[in-house]
Amino acid sequence: MPDHTQLRRATAWARTAAVEEADAARAAAALDETSVQPGLGHDLADDGCGPGSTVLEPGRLYRRISGRDDRARPVSDEELALLKDPMAAGFFRVGTFPTTVQDLLSRLPATAAASRKVYLVSEAGQIPPEALGERDMRFAITTAVAGGQADLLVSTQAGGDPEEGFLQVAAWDPEARVFNFYARFASSWVWAGNSWDALEPDSRGRGCFDSHVNGSAVMKELRIPWINWQSERATIRLAEDDPLRHDQLFQQVIGAQQLELTVRSLITRWTAARLAAVTANGVVDHPDRLLRHLFTSTAVNLTSTDRQSSNITADSPDLTLPTGFWLNQDVLFDDLRLATQAAPPRAPAARYLAGLTRFGFRLEEKSSGFSQPGDTFFAFVVPEAAHEDNEVIRQMVRQGLVPARFAACALMVDFPNPVFSSARSHLMRYVPTTPTKAVELCDKVARAVLTAARTLPADSPEGRFAAHWQVPDDAWRSVFGQRVDTYLREVSRQIQTESGFDGYVRLAESRRRQFRLMKLNEFELTLPVTHLPPDAPPLAMREDATVAEPA
Repeated sequence: MPDHTQLRRATAWARTAAVEEADAARAAAALDETSVQPGLGHDLADDGCGPGSTVLEPGRLYRRISGRDDRARPVSDEELALLKDPMAAGFFRVGTFPTTVQDLLSRLPATAAASRKVYLVSEAGQIPPEALGERDMRFAITTAVAGGQADLLVSTQAGGDPEEGFLQVAAWDPEARVFNFYARFASSWVWAGNSWDALEPDSRGRGCFDSHVNGSAVMKELRIPWINWQSERATIRLAEDDPLRHDQLFQQVIGAQQLELTVRSLITRWTAARLAAVTANGVVDHPDRLLRHLFTSTAVNLTSTDRQSSNITADSPDLTLPTGFWLNQDVLFDDLRLATQAAPPRAPAARYLAGLTRFGFRLEEKSSGFSQPGDTFFAFVVPEAAHEDNEVIRQMVRQGLVPARFAACALMVDFPNPVFSSARSHLMRYVPTTPTKAVELCDKVARAVLTAARTLPADSPEGRFAAHWQVPDDAWRSVFGQRVDTYLREVSRQIQTESGFDGYVRLAESRRRQFRLMKLNEFELTLPVTHLPPDAPPLAMREDATVAEPA
């Protein structure tokens, strides 16, 4: 069995079988190509993140941008001079190549040490230590080296030999206004590219960009209760004699609720830099790279209830399931300000418990043989719309690049499916792929969709968008809000019934299956498994709150 700590990156890696499943699922569900990325092999040295066939000399910086470079090559002096982030400026340009996280941190300025924050994450963190061997615990470390904002993000294993475990860094370059991504191999380092490389077709979804798919910081479990992270809501369990208790970094661990704020601000910073660059001359060179955030799921976050599953009994209060399961509340409510009144749907605790038994919920890790009946530590973990996508939409609307009405018309095409919507992604075919004036972009897309809608059924994605476009400018917030209210009230009615709740369990598991095909799915214990077949057809929510296969 391979050593997980050796195979693991700060990004995910895919199994060959998962790649085949991803291709089949993408064809069946007509998902956007950015929802499931090309697969990589098992060998870290050959997966595009490492040196490939190059034998690395100690104490050198190499370059390998996956998909563009077939092997690592030394970074030239001219290339190194262009890297202005804290790793390049403080280490590589002065000939320093730290081999451990302790070595790296100890060489930072005193101001950086003062701003350091350490976080701990493990998908097995709530499983009894004696029940599982390898628990894949990692430190995430942030610090501000050159200013007031965090500009150095470190990911490394927690425990074990620090020279043998993985060590990766994302460092903000204040001049280029990008993140540069680095990984240490033995006593050398590899530069894996920057934020812009994450967006280019040849390197998108490859190497470190298989989870940093939009070139920014990533925290999958971004929202309370910060699933899998040590936080104010949960403490990762350690054996009394675990050596990690004496680790200096472990003793500095703070709650992930603070990391959420940092990650949100980092995504905002890169998104602002990106939009400023691509609209600087009034022409958007690649409109599809922006509008895919509106029409597709380029990534997802994971969300859940904030109730511990083991504490739920038949007499417990109803569970408020995650709002992000029903719709994209962050954009529809907070940014587009739809006028809504409906309360979030609540599920009877007895129905939830019956569903765990009926569908055979369990945590399972095939590689170790571990199995435990029941749900994840926090109940009902599901994918929701990614903050990365939402932040691009938010800033495009605020800057007027995408009118709020246009964004609303697009999202309402299939609003009960905030992730993995085949109907919304279908509309990407009307988005220009060639340079387009920023002020004309959305009108051009709308005209193309309206033209196509004339010869298509009213319930087609084009027909739905066209109907939304006819709603007067002073009425769309209330009209769309009333539809959302009607939908949520119907969900609240159906969730009280056995058949209704079971349908939502099946829908949740369908979305989990689609998440498992993404390389964001790094560990088997991230999500529960059920008795539902892994090759079951994808499901979608309808606006009448029923669940069915997509049309």
